[in-house]
Amino acid sequence: MIIDLPSTTTSQVNRKLVELRERGGAVALGRVLTLVIVDDDGEHLEEHIDAANEASREHPCRVIVIARGSRTAAARIDGQIRIGGDAGASEVIVLRLYGPLAAQGQSAVVPLLLPDAPIVTWWPSAGPKAPAEDPIGQLAQRRITDSAAERNPIRALTTRRKAYTPGDTDLAWTRLTNWRAQLVAALDLPPYEAITGATVTGEADSPSTELLAGWLAEYLKIPVKRIKVAGAQGMVSVSLERRSGVVELHRPDGKVGTLSQPGQPTRRIALHRRNTKDCLIEELRRLDFDEVYEASLHGLDKLAPGSAKSESKAKNGAKNGKKAKASA
Repeated sequence: MIIDLPSTTTSQVNRKLVELRERGGAVALGRVLTLVIVDDDGEHLEEHIDAANEASREHPCRVIVIARGSRTAAARIDGQIRIGGDAGASEVIVLRLYGPLAAQGQSAVVPLLLPDAPIVTWWPSAGPKAPAEDPIGQLAQRRITDSAAERNPIRALTTRRKAYTPGDTDLAWTRLTNWRAQLVAALDLPPYEAITGATVTGEADSPSTELLAGWLAEYLKIPVKRIKVAGAQGMVSVSLERRSGVVELHRPDGKVGTLSQPGQPTRRIALHRRNTKDCLIEELRRLDFDEVYEASLHGLDKLAPGSAKSESKAKNGAKNGKKAKASA
């Protein structure tokens, strides 16, 4: 059910929610958090709401969407309430702010927050340089950005590294979960030798590739070389050097990876790029600080200088067509 409330106020939206609950019990109260989505793009608004709806099936929540309309229009709020089949296991409140109200997202959100429930803010498109200093970000225990959705992903990642505050995280990091799991599992197999160096290869502007390199540099305390490949799509490969040989996880097509290491048979591994829904579900599972993500940001300063482009791989990658910047 979708209920439109044009030219409304937050008080009227609240009253409508209470009315719906009393009239039909359509809005359940078993919410574990409030998810605030700040969408300045507008072009992919429905995709972001769909991702939140799917995530709500594992994490029942109230979803508040702040969509900024024209700043030159007269001041008004167009509201919308979605419940039932149009809201997953959540209740979705969409507030489109116009005119001077477009800059007052925090004031619009506060009256609609669930009492005594954690708050998570998500910027699915371009986000603030310092999420913890953003007015809406200041309300939240967790703040989720996506560097891959920025115009300059690497610059955005670098900026947020400098402004990092406990509670910040990025979907570029979440997309690496399967890569990190496979690498850790590979090192659990014999021979149990120290890693002496690593090479991480991926798309030139892939923030996920940067973060994986930073993670290895921080936790293994080894020199890590970051190879930038023009025309690739997200992560391509990771090579870990040991005395007996190289452990390599290679994914040329964005779907299936190949894990090879001395003394072990070569294995094919499902390593599909993770979609936004899966990444959001994972992030909502934890509301504490992500110390590993923080450490990986610090590891970016430890990468070996002089990363180079791989021209042969660049030519092969160019045949794959349009790049998928949001992929890991």
